[in-house]
Amino acid sequence: MGLLAVRQRATDKNRSGPLFLAPRLSNGFFSMLEVQGVFKSYATPQGPLPVLQGVDLCLKPGSSLALMGESGSGKSTLLHLIAGLDKVDRGSIRSGEHRLEQMSEGQLANWRRTEIGLVFQQFNLIGSLRVEDNLAFQARLAGRHDPRWQAHLVQRLGLADVLKRYPEQLSGGQQQRVALGRALASQPKLLLADEPTGSLDEATSAEVLKLLLELLDDSPTTLLMVTHSPSVAARLAEKVVLHGGRLAGVDGR
Repeated sequence: MGLLAVRQRATDKNRSGPLFLAPRLSNGFFSMLEVQGVFKSYATPQGPLPVLQGVDLCLKPGSSLALMGESGSGKSTLLHLIAGLDKVDRGSIRSGEHRLEQMSEGQLANWRRTEIGLVFQQFNLIGSLRVEDNLAFQARLAGRHDPRWQAHLVQRLGLADVLKRYPEQLSGGQQQRVALGRALASQPKLLLADEPTGSLDEATSAEVLKLLLELLDDSPTTLLMVTHSPSVAARLAEKVVLHGGRLAGVDGR
């Protein structure tokens, strides 16, 4: 089984029956992320608005995927579904042995705390906490705060001189580095990033992306990143394109 398996359900939209289990990889372990037959729509005054119309993909542990597409194609919707921030209408999302569509809100919240890292275009740092406490925040919630790993992140991200500062005292690039460090401090199995460099200038964006990929080389974390940037997508191992709620193509490098 390759790094990324993508299968688009263009027909059989009314298929019923048991949900599929995630396929096992050649080493006998489950894939890190398995999305199967996912549909999602939203209610509007004019009727249901289809956003995702049968999406399937599979990522193995330690892989990286760029999710591209035009605005409104369903990229952020798919990411939010994978993060358990919204529910699928139909289909299955599995991470390891977790079946998200079968989990309660409390179970999903605990899963987000302990299993995944989230990075958004907006940095979402806690303004009342210093940098060092922002970095440790999620790891402490997950019960996995490791001072040695955090010190490694601080050194690699170049944050040693700003640990006692508050977010408002940092540049945009520094704030995004803190956000990356916070997401990685808990050593998540899956990192979901929604346009993480979208609000940065080109030079700072390239620097932050380089740091992120270098840090992922030090860990088994799987990365799924939403991006509009072809240059950013080119740095990841795989690329898939969403168009009109459907997977329109995949490119492996």
